[in-house]
Amino acid sequence: MPPISAIPHPLPSAVGSQRSKASKSSSRTPSRWYGVLLAAGLGLVAWWLGDRFPLIGGPVFGILLGMVWRNVLGLSPVFGPGVVFSSRQVLKWSIIGLGFGLSFGQVLHTGASSLAVTAITLTTAFVSAWLLGRWMKLGGHLCTLIGVGTAICGGSAIAAVAPIIKPDDHETALSISTIFLFNVIAVLLFPPLGHWMGMSDHGFGLWAGTAINDTSSVVAAGYSYSVAAGDIATIVKLTRATLIIPVCIIIALWVAWHNQHSETKVSLAKIFPWFILWFLVASGIRSLDLIPSALIGPLHIGSQFLIVMALTAIGLSSDLRRMALAGARPILLGLGVWAAVSLSSLAVQLAMGSL
Repeated sequence: MPPISAIPHPLPSAVGSQRSKASKSSSRTPSRWYGVLLAAGLGLVAWWLGDRFPLIGGPVFGILLGMVWRNVLGLSPVFGPGVVFSSRQVLKWSIIGLGFGLSFGQVLHTGASSLAVTAITLTTAFVSAWLLGRWMKLGGHLCTLIGVGTAICGGSAIAAVAPIIKPDDHETALSISTIFLFNVIAVLLFPPLGHWMGMSDHGFGLWAGTAINDTSSVVAAGYSYSVAAGDIATIVKLTRATLIIPVCIIIALWVAWHNQHSETKVSLAKIFPWFILWFLVASGIRSLDLIPSALIGPLHIGSQFLIVMALTAIGLSSDLRRMALAGARPILLGLGVWAAVSLSSLAVQLAMGSL
């Protein structure tokens, strides 16, 4: 080992540069506002892109912009608290806001005829996600998120379930990316398939409303088939969206029961998704016409933006290197669940003679 005097010392300029970097990094203390403003700013860009390209939608652009920022530019620790806050708490606010745009009476009345198909496709989604997930040896959280996203309403359902099961942020991002991939494919594939099979407007609307995940994709596919099919698909999709509440409650009860048999004890009061209860309150207020009609539109737009902002924050939390370790299995899982749901919807309608 050479003597200490023989070891080269850093040049004065290098020492000064290191001190300058250290002083700059230490001068900025992590704050919630840094991450919130970053997620909101990128969310606005994603919102604008989603308006320009509705086939893709703001949530997809949000998570993509967040992922690009994180994995290309990097994410400074000063943004950490705000990004975590936006990806979790803002998610809850967005779900509550959606309640102000849903009237239970209207949705349940117009969508009653779709309940049988919806129940079967819902069961098919969860069973196929569980079976395929076990066969592919994927994590339970990822299987649950892809299952609920396919079964109910894509990113919104994933956003509602994520605070309950508490997955890693990269699992949430991966499941949302997988779901939206098949949303885009469905918009392009369903209408020509419907015409090829000679489906009626009612049959196609019911198929699109139960087998396509995201609301915007359901509307796009339905109205590209026909106006009548678009109306039916939208009503069915709204009915399907209300199942967020019972599914979240069932999952919360399952998580509470599961933790009773582990070393970690979690009470139902602590794990219960209280934001879903406030969602019910918001929907009840909407149903009782206690909100001026002039506020319904802004409330809906605000909740939609909060979803885009929250998903942008999830993208900012996504490490593509970790996602790459999962390989193609999550996409194959999403494909398998989506195919099972689509085929089960067609099979039920064929049995009912409603195609």
